[in-house]
Amino acid sequence: MQNTANAAGTDGPELVDTAPLVEDLYPALAELREAGPVHRIAGTDGRPAWLVTRYEDVRRLFADPRLALDKRHAAPGNYSGFSLPPALDANLLNMDPPDHTRVRRLVVKAFTPGRVEKMREPVRRVAEELLDAIEPDGRADLLAAYAGQLPIIVICDLLGVPQRDRRDFRAWSDALITPDPARPRAAKEAVGSMLRFYTELIAKKRAEPADDLLSDLIRVRDDEAGDGDGSGGSGDGRLSEDELTSLAFLILLAGYENTVHLIANSVLTLLDHPTALQELREDPSGLAAAFDELARYEGPVSLGIRRFPLEDIEIGGVTIPAGETVLLSAASAHRDPAHFKDPDEFNPHLGRSGHLALGHGIHYCLGAPLARMELETALAALLRRFPGLRLDVPRERLRWRPTIRARGLISLPVAW
Repeated sequence: MQNTANAAGTDGPELVDTAPLVEDLYPALAELREAGPVHRIAGTDGRPAWLVTRYEDVRRLFADPRLALDKRHAAPGNYSGFSLPPALDANLLNMDPPDHTRVRRLVVKAFTPGRVEKMREPVRRVAEELLDAIEPDGRADLLAAYAGQLPIIVICDLLGVPQRDRRDFRAWSDALITPDPARPRAAKEAVGSMLRFYTELIAKKRAEPADDLLSDLIRVRDDEAGDGDGSGGSGDGRLSEDELTSLAFLILLAGYENTVHLIANSVLTLLDHPTALQELREDPSGLAAAFDELARYEGPVSLGIRRFPLEDIEIGGVTIPAGETVLLSAASAHRDPAHFKDPDEFNPHLGRSGHLALGHGIHYCLGAPLARMELETALAALLRRFPGLRLDVPRERLRWRPTIRARGLISLPVAW
């Protein structure tokens, strides 16, 4: 992999070309991992960042309190990232303790394994209805018609988003996660649309509360605000209005985006490994154990959320200055032969533990139990209903989204 010239005005080693990470992810990561534990690249915002590639380093740094998520710890001019308004930016992906602890505790009870298990039957019914709709056609883009539909229905039902308000959400999400260079204003327009959507939804729920998670969060926010306006959320146990809106934004976006591609990537993995697919079709109880290997082998998250060192830190003999951007490559860690035996092989029987697809440490994925249940339910229904499931295009024609941030297909044409 070739180095490229430094961006104007930046110091440090030359930047590694990230194009191969889009074109051929795992071989490119293997080359970087073998060459060294840390590399200087152009980050997701186009500015220089440090990419960490080896499992032990990535896992340790996921939980290292010296690495902050709060963008206020970025060195001046070092990071731009998404340009979100305050009402969407005050979310858990930009927070460190104590604010992170305070906000997370308000929603964590909604995603306990016990509560999620009660959702399994309703999710199964949704999966069956989606499959009913496409079965007569004999073929479909499974990402658009199934993997892309199930998670949005589930998370919107959980939050209490009305059916009529769900139609634009995928377009907004795609504009944020995978910006189209031909439409430079699309992401900004999506942000504006999402802000209006959440503001109006919260106002409606406040006026007419229901039995859903968003109504519960509004009650918590309003009760704890008391006589004050609750605008600060400054360590006193209160949830600010911006934090409320940002929490709804994050739950809906993360609960949709990552699960869509977890399901689609897992289906492709099983189609690529027909013996494993047949075993799971004959014994769906094995799906629970297969989850970890599916998430490791072809998980939807290539990079963890960017972090900023609170002090100079050393990784593999490389000193990263305080305030610079650090990117932790879960995709590279998952293929590290120093930790996983035969990491480029998919084998659900090995019981390989320790994947980082759901994060690690205090920022471990809030919705992990829900993601597990949705994947198990979605695959069980699909494999049972469509025993002849197969790709409907040559494997080499499948295309991945052109981003180093996430790992997801653009489409998944199948037939049965």
